[in-house]
Amino acid sequence: MESDNDTWISEFLLLGISEEADWQPTISGLFLSMYLITMFGNLVIILTVSSDSHLHTPMYFFLSNLSFVDVCFTSTTIPKMLWNIWTQSKVITYEGCVTQIYFLILFAVLDIFLLTIMAYDRFVAICHPLHYTVIMTPRLCGWLVLVSWIISALNSLLQSLMMLQLSFCTNFEIPHFFCELNHMVHLACSDTFLNNIVMYFAAVLLCGGPFFGILCSYSKIVSSIRGISSSQGKYKAFSTCTSHLTIVSLFYCTMLGVYLSSATTHNTHSSATASVIYTVVTPMLNPFIYSLRNKDMKRALKAVFVKGTM
Repeated sequence: MESDNDTWISEFLLLGISEEADWQPTISGLFLSMYLITMFGNLVIILTVSSDSHLHTPMYFFLSNLSFVDVCFTSTTIPKMLWNIWTQSKVITYEGCVTQIYFLILFAVLDIFLLTIMAYDRFVAICHPLHYTVIMTPRLCGWLVLVSWIISALNSLLQSLMMLQLSFCTNFEIPHFFCELNHMVHLACSDTFLNNIVMYFAAVLLCGGPFFGILCSYSKIVSSIRGISSSQGKYKAFSTCTSHLTIVSLFYCTMLGVYLSSATTHNTHSSATASVIYTVVTPMLNPFIYSLRNKDMKRALKAVFVKGTM
């Protein structure tokens, strides 16, 4: 490691999921496959929504934005991980680490906001169907996405700038396959009290707040569905929410599990392995969950592929 007279570390080592050399080709092949599937699946969703006029609705507008964010979210970590494995190098520069943290926080918070907006969209569609088009106007949908980007970018910038104030002197090994803010704060040799305060406050406000909003939306949705007399009507109303509920459960439960386990155990490699679920697996499954459980998406996908083969 290169360091100056003040033992300032300019590079870090990403230890990855496993340090066993025999496992590297398997890990490389697995992550490359998941990355390509994620890219293909989410880009197909974006293409399908943009090309089919029947899908130009708030629900699919938010879904295409979610797919775009998932592509960016996965691209922040996997390419660097694969490059390190292929070049047999674990190095990531200090600047590269800060950049990775910035975009990771940006796209993770955007994911959370978009899932919350989609829950609100389902709430309006089921609880106020007659006023749906009046409430969920294109202008409102655009503003909701724009405000989500602005808040996410500002939060990410604040967290990154605060990390730049930290000093890293002795411990330069990151027990992860990407630079994760919580790990970096723990590696610092300077005072991290303010960083921890801001980090946990942001987590409560930007993760806990939207999660509470999702719970409120679905509590009202369930209450409204219970008031429907026919079982067929109940099934039809609830079926529009199942895809979104599945994604919310996957994203929130795995992310919460990772951070609760990291707070109670020192097995950092296990935490890195568990992080794969919400950083790689969930973005990969999103397009399949929506396409396989949604008749409109299946019809539009079939039309796109038939048109492509003509």
